[in-house]
Amino acid sequence: MIEPGRVAVPEPTDPVALSGSDGAEATTIVLLPRADGLPDIGWVGPDLEAEDVRALTPPASVETTAWNSWLIGSPVSLLPEHARGYLGRPALLGHRVGPDGPGGDWSTAFGPGSVLRAPGSLVVEATDKSAGLELRFEAEAVAGGGLRLRHLLTNIGSGPYVVDALDVVVPVPPGAGEILDFTGRWALERQPQRRALADGHWVREHRRGMRALDGTGLVVVGTPGFGYRGGEVLGVHLAWSGNHRYAVERLSSGTAVVRAGELLHPGELVLAENETYAMPWVHVTASTRGLDGLADATHRYVRSLPAHPTAPAPVMFNPWEAVYLDHDLDTLTTLADIAAALGVERFVLDDGWFTNRTSLSDGLGDWTSDPGTWPDGLAPLVDRVHELGMEFGLWWEPEAVNPNAAVFRDHPDWILRTGDRLPVLERDCYLLDLSRPEVRTYLLDAFDRLAADHRIDFVKWDHNRDQIDGGDSRGSGRAMARRQTLAFRELLDELARRHPGIAWESCASGGGRIDLDVLERVQSAWTSDVTDPLSRQSIQHWTAQLAPLEYLGAHVTAPLSHQTRRTSTLDLRAATAFFGQLGIQWDLRTVPAHELDRLARWIDLYKRHRGLLHTGRLTRVELPDGLLSHGVVARDRSEALFSYAQLDETVHVPPRLRIPGLDPARSYLVSVVAPADPAVTWEVTGMRATGAALGAFGLPGPERASQSAALVHLRAL
Repeated sequence: MIEPGRVAVPEPTDPVALSGSDGAEATTIVLLPRADGLPDIGWVGPDLEAEDVRALTPPASVETTAWNSWLIGSPVSLLPEHARGYLGRPALLGHRVGPDGPGGDWSTAFGPGSVLRAPGSLVVEATDKSAGLELRFEAEAVAGGGLRLRHLLTNIGSGPYVVDALDVVVPVPPGAGEILDFTGRWALERQPQRRALADGHWVREHRRGMRALDGTGLVVVGTPGFGYRGGEVLGVHLAWSGNHRYAVERLSSGTAVVRAGELLHPGELVLAENETYAMPWVHVTASTRGLDGLADATHRYVRSLPAHPTAPAPVMFNPWEAVYLDHDLDTLTTLADIAAALGVERFVLDDGWFTNRTSLSDGLGDWTSDPGTWPDGLAPLVDRVHELGMEFGLWWEPEAVNPNAAVFRDHPDWILRTGDRLPVLERDCYLLDLSRPEVRTYLLDAFDRLAADHRIDFVKWDHNRDQIDGGDSRGSGRAMARRQTLAFRELLDELARRHPGIAWESCASGGGRIDLDVLERVQSAWTSDVTDPLSRQSIQHWTAQLAPLEYLGAHVTAPLSHQTRRTSTLDLRAATAFFGQLGIQWDLRTVPAHELDRLARWIDLYKRHRGLLHTGRLTRVELPDGLLSHGVVARDRSEALFSYAQLDETVHVPPRLRIPGLDPARSYLVSVVAPADPAVTWEVTGMRATGAALGAFGLPGPERASQSAALVHLRAL
């Protein structure tokens, strides 16, 4: 049905285009309608005129047989189908359960699609009457210049239809020959890996539920050797916190596609008659300016969202690595006093405050303060934090429960399980079935009581368990990954609605839940549980490919890393945390006075520059292994701030640091801005040069100093 305000394209062969908006570059999708089926996607990439795409596309790809279209290997159908001659993986996999059993309507052939357009959007609607299915494709232009795409599938036939997979599939642009994605683990998330685009089906699947420590989150295809500032690239991201699947496929004909969609367990999604499945949005962004061009487009989108923080990211203190679960009012009050004196603006009480939380195996799920540790409740600490002029934040993990928690003893049937067996214990806990109304009511009421008794300004929402054997708790045992993800989203949305003054942080064993669906709802994200700056430099460097710096929780901790057992200087730890949402996670009672003074100067420096850091354009520099540089250039190119870190020994002295992204015609004054680090000698303060010279020739590198970092500021004259 054509919606009000939309106009059908008059001729089936007229090309139709949609381009992104509000960005330095526009990503464009061009549809070539067909008389015998769904439109082809003639182009997805940097902005092109639809008529040019049509003129340069062989007529066979639009009006002749499906076999010839496939053989030419040019455009790709909006929904590649086996029945139309596509010999790769169809975009829709499913079947109907009918009177003769399962297996019906497994091969679709959707008829000619009605292409509908309105400002900023495109819609294609089509029907396969034989299969009893309706398809709706939606494309929207988003802030930053990118697009988001999705399919909606409706069962209009008789009997249930089982959906096994439904993907958005887009053609790989000509010239692309390399794939970049990410791997990782706990405390070492988002590590890049590259491979050549080759024949066959290359797949990344994620089955952890809502925790994607080893998931890619993003697939980029581009011209071989693409880098931060150069190369033509196409980035694909599924905005979904649950199970997912990315793939790049190249057929022997040369046709190549990149695809993304939700990963569904067997029988997880069954459409009743007239029921619709709306798949998650797939963000597709193109750039001729390499990875930084993609990052800039995504950051502009995130910064346009209603949930994006309107105030500067506060400097945070979290006592986790200072006290762990050993909570004591006097100790925590002392830490709050010292933190406030340093200039901290938010105090966050982490895990350990609730009933019977004596170890990670105890108490999870009982959301009342422990009467032994907190005889007067949390109010004395909360009140003191506010008296000191800081915000108060609280940790919780609502989706999980320990077996010895009262809520589990009272409601053992509330956990996700398959059949009569209990799932394997992971981190000594199970997962609550959030799809049950009584579970959501329990959690909402528990949090409402906490918020009624205390002024809570911030919540660190953690999630530490994989969704293993996660079946319907009400007896069917059907896989619940999709429904659990939707229920998590609904719970967070409802809490945000009830408590509009609270800022929310996404955490999942560190950085396991950072995606564009979550970033539509939160104001920060805990980047990784590792706080060692040598690990964090790379993790933050690549997490910023998707999330802007103002979201990336980054803390200064003790000299000896609690995770890696490496020792680092305060200046390296602070310079690393500087390029994120700066915080402290350190037993400040043990810090010498001269280091407290140095830390206070770092905090003051951060406050002076966070306006630039959290609004400007991320800019990264190509350097040899062992060196890492990233910075932010103001939107008007009036100033820039860069970090130059040497993480390991290098064969040669550090090379010159070229500063890309400045105005080539303006002159800039250079100054080293970090507190003087005895490990670094960098004689560049007072230098003046044009943006063109700084981009091409660059600054001389600092004297060699392993495991050190320096910050340099450039101001237009």
